[in-house]
Amino acid sequence: MSAHTIGVDVGTTGTKTVLFDTDRGIVAQASRETTLHSPGPGFAEADTGQWHRNVTESIREVLGTSGIDAGSVVAVAVSGMVPAVVPLDDRGRPLRRAILQNDARAHLEVSELAAALADVDLVAMTGSALTQQSVAPTAAWLRTHEPDVHARTAHYVGSYDWVLTALGADVHVEHNWALESGLFTIDGDVAAPVLAAASLDSATLAPVHRPGTPVGEISSAAAESTGLRAGTALVVGGADHVLSAYAAGVNAPGDALVKLGGAGDILVASDARVVDERLYLDAHPVPGRWLPNGCMATSGSLIRWFQALIGGVALTELDAEAATSSPAEVLCLPYFLGEKSPLHDPDLRGVFAGMHLGHGRADLYRSVLEAIAFGFRHHVDVFTDIGIAPRRVMITNGGSTSTLWKQIHADVLGIEMRPVLGHPGASLGAAVIAAIGVGALDDWSDATRFVTLDRPVVPDAAAHAVYDDAYRDWQDLARAVTPTSHAMARRNREGSTRVKGTVPQ
Repeated sequence: MSAHTIGVDVGTTGTKTVLFDTDRGIVAQASRETTLHSPGPGFAEADTGQWHRNVTESIREVLGTSGIDAGSVVAVAVSGMVPAVVPLDDRGRPLRRAILQNDARAHLEVSELAAALADVDLVAMTGSALTQQSVAPTAAWLRTHEPDVHARTAHYVGSYDWVLTALGADVHVEHNWALESGLFTIDGDVAAPVLAAASLDSATLAPVHRPGTPVGEISSAAAESTGLRAGTALVVGGADHVLSAYAAGVNAPGDALVKLGGAGDILVASDARVVDERLYLDAHPVPGRWLPNGCMATSGSLIRWFQALIGGVALTELDAEAATSSPAEVLCLPYFLGEKSPLHDPDLRGVFAGMHLGHGRADLYRSVLEAIAFGFRHHVDVFTDIGIAPRRVMITNGGSTSTLWKQIHADVLGIEMRPVLGHPGASLGAAVIAAIGVGALDDWSDATRFVTLDRPVVPDAAAHAVYDDAYRDWQDLARAVTPTSHAMARRNREGSTRVKGTVPQ
């Protein structure tokens, strides 16, 4: 007999919720947009109150549209971005807006901690290098700039961990948040040298649980706001990119996922625990399996920025215009929020190069699409270098609906791209894991029953040759402008002595 679960994905740009039937798959889904707040250069924040409203409203919506009785829902699991940072007080309440994983405010703290930990092999210890994504520099920034928040923080947790807690779960963090935070070793122990260097109290580290672990029940308050029954099981979900890959069929070694969300993720399944300072290391939901991966600071967020900049023209219209432009007429460096992997440099800046007066918005828009594909190729080079080259590549999330962008990725990478049809991403992975956590599904491989792949997007040989040359130029451009980007970032931090708007007398 089938059972129902709910999977929620708290993403950078929105929340998606699915109602899942263990026999039929998804029977209802709902989504809500999330506002990105950027109160300073390189800042990226989200309102936890909006997350909570999005989750409760979307759960109520899927129950209503499906006609499924809430009593048949046996479990809820939540996924989300990592490692977003939510400081909680001793009652589990957020003390400020969440600081997102692509936030670059703690650049000085990254440098200071790197110097303090110069003799520690952080990659071997934690699986990742110290970067703008690490939690310790963010906590150090809070100690300096928001001392009241820092002093009142009882626990640091992630986005999806907090949402589950708000629904009634015990305070915790999921295994991959712990891995990517840099506060724990690969084996799950506290990374004591990191905490000591950052003057962090180990008491602020919440218990770590793997996906599929029950951690509580829907509270009476959450039942009232969501329409679910009090006592419904709450199960640990996981990192959005990990669960999206799991739900897209990334399981065998060499399977890979290109995820075109607000940021850009690429993951490759591996039987071996691979550590490299250029990449992140995550655990596959299946015990004993690993997902080395990269995450670029911008992907869909850069496209939306460009779209807003030119007046909100529909993306379908921009796609149609850009399809008539020649490949790589303009080169774009997509470092508009600095860059995460494989460069780990928050002081990089975005660039458009090679323009002349004959170029228009179509050329610039196409260069944005190509820039993100070049960023993924940079990662493929790294994966190939360490011996886990992608062999079977799926592509998901909002950008995968664009025929042009999919073709650009195939042409730039020189690899067939397999779009996942109707794929709701990590929310499906969370729903499957919720079912596994309460025994409504028996095996981790059950997720593959709900994956449908579209026809592969095949690389065009001529376009691939053009992009090969352009990619080398793109790399040369990146190296050439890095010192200028660093100088501009430093100057912007220090502030300008000029008074804007002043007219010389």
